[in-house]
Amino acid sequence: MGCFSGRCMLIFVCILQLITALERQVFDFLGYQWAPILVNFLHIIVVILGLFGTIQYRPRYVVLYLTWAILWVGWNIFVCCLYLDLGSLSKDSNYLSLGVSSHSSWWKENAPGCGDAEDLFATRWQSVESPALVSSMGCLLEYQYIEVLHSALQLFISLLGFVFACYVISVFNEEDTYLYK
Repeated sequence: MGCFSGRCMLIFVCILQLITALERQVFDFLGYQWAPILVNFLHIIVVILGLFGTIQYRPRYVVLYLTWAILWVGWNIFVCCLYLDLGSLSKDSNYLSLGVSSHSSWWKENAPGCGDAEDLFATRWQSVESPALVSSMGCLLEYQYIEVLHSALQLFISLLGFVFACYVISVFNEEDTYLYK
């Protein structure tokens, strides 16, 4: 098996997916986002099964991973649309917390580059004469864009995984037909 074979690349993609899914899981736990916690947990299990199937030459597990990759792409498109307020979706809704709590993304309170509360209060007003509230909170990147970037990264990795899983399944099928002739 070469270092850049389809099987080796699928193993690499699965490991990369596990790392990024675990990172995402931590921040979803911090924000009490229950729907993403459940979906990420299921994603981690299926990626581990896909990794096992790839290493052990078990095409059924790779097919399971392939099927899940399609569902995972759909989930991440939903999350992107939710945080970008596309259609009737709204980032302020309680879809991701399953209506259990009023918590939202951990990044909403802890976005990178945001100042502390005193700095925020001092800089939110444009001027004393015109007390119009500034829409941006002075963060380097607003929380919804951080969430969209997380989902976009997951989309990209899933699409790579989908392509390599298709290739690995075709190789497994070719090897099976060759062995049973």
